[in-house]
Amino acid sequence: MKEIQGGITAPEGFYAASHAAGIKYKGREDMALIYSDTDCITAGTFTTNVVKAAPVLWDSDIVHSDAKVRAVVINSGIANAATGKPGMDICEKTAQAMSSLYGGNRDSVLVASTGVIGMQIDADKICAGCKELFEKKADTPGAATAAAKAIMTTDTHKKEIAVEVELTDGKVIRIGAMTKGSGMIHPNMCTMLGFVTTDAVIDKKLLQKAISAIVDDTFNMITVDGDTSTNDTYVILANGRAGNTLIGDEGEDYRRFYEGLLHVSEYLAIQMAGDGEGATKLFECHVKEAQNVADAKKMAKSVVGSALCKAAIFGNDSNFGRFLCALGYSGADFDPAKVDIWYEAAGKKLKIVENGMDAGYSEDEATELLKSEAVTVVAVMHAGSAEARAWGCDLSYDYVKINADYRS
Repeated sequence: MKEIQGGITAPEGFYAASHAAGIKYKGREDMALIYSDTDCITAGTFTTNVVKAAPVLWDSDIVHSDAKVRAVVINSGIANAATGKPGMDICEKTAQAMSSLYGGNRDSVLVASTGVIGMQIDADKICAGCKELFEKKADTPGAATAAAKAIMTTDTHKKEIAVEVELTDGKVIRIGAMTKGSGMIHPNMCTMLGFVTTDAVIDKKLLQKAISAIVDDTFNMITVDGDTSTNDTYVILANGRAGNTLIGDEGEDYRRFYEGLLHVSEYLAIQMAGDGEGATKLFECHVKEAQNVADAKKMAKSVVGSALCKAAIFGNDSNFGRFLCALGYSGADFDPAKVDIWYEAAGKKLKIVENGMDAGYSEDEATELLKSEAVTVVAVMHAGSAEARAWGCDLSYDYVKINADYRS
């Protein structure tokens, strides 16, 4: 496996486009298209929030059916959530507008929205935008990057990646992906739109199994603010253009495909965590030697999700009691008297806690480590062999500023 250029257009047969439709924003591109020149099988995961946006309802019906997909139409600015029947009508009109351009049916189009909850989307603008997107589509890296930028809301930078993987039959498959996400991010999916393209020939059930498992170890292990969104969507489209032997069982080729999909998903998840609203640094917790994986995940997510831990990371304050406390209320069972905690940053490491107590470290050295752009708190539980990682960001003054005037 190796990283390559091209984002969502890296796999054979995929195109992308962006357009300024004026959905909510003025003077910036706010619509994007992913298009395949052949039919795709799909798989995906969606928000666990009971309040689901119209596009989530639309897409989940298609993804969990036998329908073949050709296009994904995405808008930013308005979430199309809490919009009732008019919101579902917008999904249908968008799908009809796009599918009519290539002679398909409405079930061949997925739709996705992100932005303010409760606002209605102007049907004329989004349908006109579909025509513009279809005319502009291209299979170039530039088109992929433009699409990745168009789906941003409070993100500070685009998030995209692509890899290629050689299978046992000598065929090379490609996997490309892009996401957006910066706020309202919490485990069990988050305010994210994520889209993966691949030219692999793979069984639909295996595709769903892979993406479900991978989301659990990547996007479900990040948090910014403890809020689980109404619009979370992570879908993969596979068009089979690589011409490889069908990946139909969990053998070596499935393992290689899985590793590629895991790589792009973990990369994008970490990018989202580090780009949390108002963030100044990436905050990771790596729990080691837990008695089982479930406990390791609980503890890692508890630490990066703690407002007090996040504030300490922002202030470069080595208040290790907050990390111990967050481990303790996570719901995992462990012996506090056996816990060691380290800071790792900028290629250096410093032991902070030994056997549940102050390790006698240098406050000045700890402060300097915490000033790094990425900080990892390593908790060694000495209870078993399981481990897990979770990612978040610090909690700064700007988070409140961004969210206090988000609609304006």
